[in-house]
Amino acid sequence: MNDVGFKGARADWTDIVLVCRKCSKRAEGGFGKGGDKRLAKCLRKTLDVGDQEDRDTKVAVIEVDCFDICPKNAVVVVTSAAPGDIVIVPTNTPIEAVIERLGLTSGLAKRPDQQA
Repeated sequence: MNDVGFKGARADWTDIVLVCRKCSKRAEGGFGKGGDKRLAKCLRKTLDVGDQEDRDTKVAVIEVDCFDICPKNAVVVVTSAAPGDIVIVPTNTPIEAVIERLGLTSGLAKRPDQQA
């Protein structure tokens, strides 16, 4: 068999959340206190994770291209824990409700390097 030179990288992720970038841009309204933040940014802040390049977090929140569902005033989300369960999140939904619906409540704990 021919060695094609695959390489790998380590990540401590236990879950990956894919958020539609196109839905996030066109949704009227948003998420967070003022309703002016994109869903991915709100999830990262609430779950206390870094950006998508931060591989030391437990949950990765990554904006991806269109899922071709395109709901009005909502954002399409898929998690790696339930890839067959496409979730359509209406704008202005409380972020805690989104986290619960996606089954990410365990991600609310701070990372070990940030605990007091």
